[in-house]
Amino acid sequence: MEYNKPIAALEVGDEIEGCYVLKTASPKISNSGKPFLAAAVADRSGTIEAKVWDYSGPISSGDEGTVVKLRGTVSEFRGSLQLIISRIRQTQEGDRYDLGDLVPVAPIDAEDAWQEVWEFVDSIADPDYAAICRRLLERHGDRFRVLPGGKSMHHSFVNGLLMHTIYMVRTAEFLAGLYGNIIDRDLLIAGTLLHDLSKCSEFVTSPLGLVTEYSVKGQLLGHLVMGAQEVASAAKELNVPEEKSVLLQHLLLSHHGEPEFGAAVRPACAESELLSLIDMMDSRMEIYQEALEDVPAGSFSKRVFALDKKVFRHQSAAILFLYE
Repeated sequence: MEYNKPIAALEVGDEIEGCYVLKTASPKISNSGKPFLAAAVADRSGTIEAKVWDYSGPISSGDEGTVVKLRGTVSEFRGSLQLIISRIRQTQEGDRYDLGDLVPVAPIDAEDAWQEVWEFVDSIADPDYAAICRRLLERHGDRFRVLPGGKSMHHSFVNGLLMHTIYMVRTAEFLAGLYGNIIDRDLLIAGTLLHDLSKCSEFVTSPLGLVTEYSVKGQLLGHLVMGAQEVASAAKELNVPEEKSVLLQHLLLSHHGEPEFGAAVRPACAESELLSLIDMMDSRMEIYQEALEDVPAGSFSKRVFALDKKVFRHQSAAILFLYE
């Protein structure tokens, strides 16, 4: 019996035990009148349909999206693999599994990245911008640290928002120095740190932290507007001068660049222009990263919806992926 064997590696006859994500769970009644559970379980490598015969609970549809521990045998049904589960329960303390084997997780050290976020906050010389950052990061920090950056596009993995933000703020720091004659570095760093923070309210997540849908406020307002509202509220609480509050709100409202890409207003100052470019750059580089992962060297990908084109993986890119 193999423990936590990847679903993509399962073969008919395998006897397995381990922890997997319960994707679907539907209690049903068989033709003979006995209860059973029709389910699907998954890990990062794939999904397999499953059955638990003569089963009336407690696992049910309310447990979808959680991690369960199971034991079962792989069989074949109508040309597809099927897992016949003999035992299933919710995971308990002491059960061994790596979250990164079950769902996509950002390739960063989240603790180090979170510490780096606070180092950037501490580096903001302007006390008003620094105070707003501290207030909002303290308010949303626990969720901000683990939240994906999106539902299905770039950075759509656990810790993705943190990764996206820290990559952007490193870039902002460099460009603020390069264009120091026209850039207010403190405003740019503050806007970069906070630009996507209201995704914490925009997204609804599963028990494992992946985005499942958008909240009502997320759909009606979006994270740009909600972010600007939070900045305005925090600035009022902290007695921040109105001009600084409005400038920081403007960075959040315009960081998608153009209305056709979701911006509430177009960038109207150097810092907002630069923030929108940094955001687009990091987003598109992550889309390239994800699009090219399964593309052989010397080949084009399928059409990438987010880029509206196919992309090419050259030999040098293959070397980078090999050693990352």
